[in-house]
Amino acid sequence: MNANNRLVTKDKVKDYQSFLNEVKNRITSARYEALKKVNYELIELYWDLGKMIITKQESEGWGKSVVNTLSKDLQKEFPGISGLSTQNIWRMRQFYKIYATNEKLAPLVREIGWSHNLMIMGKCKDDIEREFYIRMTRKMGWSKRILNHQIDNKSYEKMLTGQSNFDKVLPEKYKHQAILAVKDEYTFPFLDLAEEHSELELERELVKNIQNFLIEMGGQFAFIGHQYRLIVDEKEFFIDLLLYHRPLKCLFAIDLKIGEFKPGFVGKMQFYLSVLDDTEKTDDENSSIGLIICKEKNRTIVEYALKDSDKPIGVGTYTITTKLPEYLSKHLPSTERIVKLMQEI
Repeated sequence: MNANNRLVTKDKVKDYQSFLNEVKNRITSARYEALKKVNYELIELYWDLGKMIITKQESEGWGKSVVNTLSKDLQKEFPGISGLSTQNIWRMRQFYKIYATNEKLAPLVREIGWSHNLMIMGKCKDDIEREFYIRMTRKMGWSKRILNHQIDNKSYEKMLTGQSNFDKVLPEKYKHQAILAVKDEYTFPFLDLAEEHSELELERELVKNIQNFLIEMGGQFAFIGHQYRLIVDEKEFFIDLLLYHRPLKCLFAIDLKIGEFKPGFVGKMQFYLSVLDDTEKTDDENSSIGLIICKEKNRTIVEYALKDSDKPIGVGTYTITTKLPEYLSKHLPSTERIVKLMQEI
C-alpha cells in the first residue's frame, strides 16, 4: 500500500469515528430526553393524585382512612405498577400541598426525580433551601447518593458563604456557577487521620478516598492527578491536586494547607494558574481556577488577600467531622442575593 492509500484509509477511519461519535451522541440524547419525559409524566401523575385527594378531603370531609383504602384498591387494579403504597400516596398529598401555591418551584419539581423530591421535601427547612437543592440537582445531575451527602453536609450554607474573587474576575456567564462550585468549608469524615497530621498525609488520604472526595466537592469534578508537575525554565513545581470541572470546562488547582490561611498562599496559587493557562489549558477550555483549602481562616484576611488578585481563586477550610460551624449562619448572603444566584443555576 502506497503512502497516499494509507492517508486515504486513515482519513476514512477518522471520518467513520467522527460519524460514530455523532450517532452515539444522538442516541444518548434521545434516551435522556425519553427518560425526562417519563419522569415528567410520573411527577405530573403524583401531583394530580395529591391534588385530587386534598380536594376530596376538603370538599367532602373525607378523613385519613381514604388514603389507605385508595392504596389497596389501586394496587388490586394495577398490580404491576409500583409507587401506589399508602405511604407513597401520603407523600403525593404532601408534595402537592407544599408546592401548589409556589409558582416558582411548582415547575422545577417536575424536572428532577421523585426520590430526589422526597429527599428534599423531608430534609429541607424552607422554600429557599428547597429551591437551591432542586436547581443544583437539575443542573449538576446529582444522584440520590450525592444529593443526600450534599444536604447532610450543609452544602446550601457552605456554598452560599464561600469566599472567592469570582464576582470580580470571571465573565458573567461563568461566575455564578463558579461561586456555587466552591464551599466555605469541606467535610472529610471519611479520612483516617489523627487530629495532628501533615499536608502529605492529608493529600494521600484524599487521593485514597478520591470518590468520596469528589462527591464532597460537588460531583462535577474529574480527578486529573496529585503532585501535578509544572516545569518553568527547567525548575519543577507541584500542585497538590489537579481536578477538572466539567460544566465550567476548566482546570481546578487545589492547594492543601494544614494550618491557618496566610496571604502569601494567594501569590503561590496565582503562579500555578498562570502556568496552567499558558502550558496546560487547551483552546476550548476556560481560564483555570484555584482553590486553597486550609485548616482555619480569618475571613477578613482572606478578603484583603483576594482583593487585588486577577486570577479566580477561592479559599475554604476543611474539617474531618460533620458538625456545621455556628459562625456560618451569620455570613449567609441576603435573600435577594441567594435568589439571584439560584436564577443562574
